[in-house]
Amino acid sequence: MSLFGVGPCVTNALSSRLTAEVRRKGVHWVQEYARGVALTPPISTGPTTRGGTTIAFWPDTDIFETAECSFAVLAERFRELAFLNRGLDISLTDERPAGGSRSVRCRFPGGARDFVAFLDAQGEASVHPDVIDFEREDPRIAGTVEVALRWRGSHEERLHSYANSEPTPYGGTHMAGFRDGVAAAVNAHVRERRLLAEAAPDLSVDQIGHGLTAVVSVKLDRPEFSGSTRGMLGGAAVRTSVAKAVREHLGTWLERHPEQAAAIAGRIIQGAHQD
Repeated sequence: MSLFGVGPCVTNALSSRLTAEVRRKGVHWVQEYARGVALTPPISTGPTTRGGTTIAFWPDTDIFETAECSFAVLAERFRELAFLNRGLDISLTDERPAGGSRSVRCRFPGGARDFVAFLDAQGEASVHPDVIDFEREDPRIAGTVEVALRWRGSHEERLHSYANSEPTPYGGTHMAGFRDGVAAAVNAHVRERRLLAEAAPDLSVDQIGHGLTAVVSVKLDRPEFSGSTRGMLGGAAVRTSVAKAVREHLGTWLERHPEQAAAIAGRIIQGAHQD
C-alpha cells in the first residue's frame, strides 16, 4: 500500500524515480518507486521526533521533452496558493545555481485581500485605499466564498477566479454571481443617494467593472465543471450564493465607508458618461 494519497500518484507515474518519506507517530518510513512501480515495501529507518512528508521525484525524460523545472513558474504558483489559503506557509528553495541556492517564502495572512493588494502594487493608483473583502460559508453550496476587490484609476478590468484553489480561466457561475452582486450593490447605492437621474438606466456590469481588480475564490465539496479542462465552473446554486454574498457585503461596506463609497461611485459614473 502506498504511503501517500491519490494526488501524488500522477507525479509518481510521470517520474523515472520517486522517493517518499513519511514521519508519523514517531517512526520514519521510506519507500522507493521507479516509473510508478514500488521497488520496495515501506521501510522503517528508525524513530523520529519530526513530522510531515517529503516527496523527491525526477521527471521522466522519456515522457517530457525537458525535465528542467522553472523556479519562476513554481514560485508564482506557490505564491498564488498561499494567497488563496490564508495561513498556509510555503517555502521553495532552488539548490541548482552554482553561485548558491535561492529561496522564496509565501505566506499571506490576509488571503484574497493581500492578493488584490499585490496585484494593485504595480499600476495605476487606487480610487479608494481599502481593499473590500469578505469570506462566507454557505451550506447550500457545501462550501465557502471568499472575495476581495478594489477599484483603480484605469479602464482595465482584472478579475481572477478560482475553484478549490485551481484557476478558472473561463470563469463560470462564481464569476457570473460576482458580477451580479457587484452590479446590484453599486446600483442600489447610487440610486439611494440619487447620484443618477431617476430616468437614467442602471449602470451596466461593464461600466461598473472599469478599473476593478478582484479575486473570487470558492471552495466546494462537490464542484461542477463545464468541459474536460475544468476551466469553467458550473452549478446554478453557486451563482445565487456568490451574488447574494457580494450584494450584502459590498452594500454594507459602501454604507459604512461613505467617503470611499463616494469616490467609487464618482469614478464609475464619470466613466459611464465617457462611454
